[in-house]
Amino acid sequence: MTRYSDVQQALRDSPKTWLVTGVAGFIGSHLAIALLQLGQRVVGLDNYATGHRYNVDAVRDVAAATNTRFSFIKGDIRDLVDCKRAAEGVDYVLHEAALGSVPRSLADPITTNAANIDGFVNMLVAARDAGVSRFVYAASSSTYGDHEALPKVEETIGRPLSPYAVTKYVNELYADVFARSYGMQCIGLRYFNVFGPRQDPQGAYAAVIPRWFHALLAGEACAINGDGSTSRDFCFIDNVVQANLLAAAAERADAVNEVYNVAVGDRTTLKELYVLMRDNLVSEYPDIAGREPEYRDFRDGDVRHSQASIDKARKQLGYEPAVKIAQGLKKTADWFLAQHAAAGGPRSANRSPSTSAKTETP
Repeated sequence: MTRYSDVQQALRDSPKTWLVTGVAGFIGSHLAIALLQLGQRVVGLDNYATGHRYNVDAVRDVAAATNTRFSFIKGDIRDLVDCKRAAEGVDYVLHEAALGSVPRSLADPITTNAANIDGFVNMLVAARDAGVSRFVYAASSSTYGDHEALPKVEETIGRPLSPYAVTKYVNELYADVFARSYGMQCIGLRYFNVFGPRQDPQGAYAAVIPRWFHALLAGEACAINGDGSTSRDFCFIDNVVQANLLAAAAERADAVNEVYNVAVGDRTTLKELYVLMRDNLVSEYPDIAGREPEYRDFRDGDVRHSQASIDKARKQLGYEPAVKIAQGLKKTADWFLAQHAAAGGPRSANRSPSTSAKTETP
């Protein structure tokens, strides 16, 4: 038995009430579904700024199928009243709501600050006043900034390279202050490039993996910012779900009021990633095999290389990533292929590339 399986069984035996903010988003909806499948009661909060109704519909479908309770509040974390209403009667908060994307924060730092800092403080206050048992929040690997050493270790960070990175670091500072000032139990999870089924491929700030899968199937060119040597520690969504549940249920005294890397502990270049993704589609679309990406200039604010040490999460949370990148890409490719077929996509994806799928370098 692993620590994760023990936690899952304990939750089945003693259901709790959870608030998942950002439930209409990719990560939030996966968390809500996993909790409902364990018999938990879930409250979801979202304003649909970047999330989608189809994600909430997927959560509702699981709630109906499992005969579990899910309630959705359309609200904004920038509104303290909405936050307090959502946190009422909740045992655990999984705070995922935020405005992601380095480029978005560079283009509009004010809105990013309002959502990621003002909204974060609102949720802390709401959780404090509601007496929640634990506040688990989405931190970010962007906090490591210009610190170049690999692998990234939680206790050593550099200077932020974007407004987004600043906001995520401020989240960690506020969580620490609320823990020391009000006795709250907070745990931050520094996500490293999360991917998986239902991740949005559209929009100016779409992440690289869903954007490239969509582009390859649509006959569009995939653009790499830089020479393809940029590397990331890509982490499948199931590993993120595991880390959140382990953090919420952590019993070790030294596990609480800490920040942890959530990753696989490996590194894949964008050039390697492209080949892996392309190879996952060629069985259905053989003509994709010879397609090559476009290369563009490096982009401001991007970290060149990233890889996490997950030793701390292993030791103090019992975290052990169950899905590595090859398996995760296969699962994700299968989902995109099914969506493409359901939408009536052509059996051949070998159309002349038109619009380039610009990369949101993770």
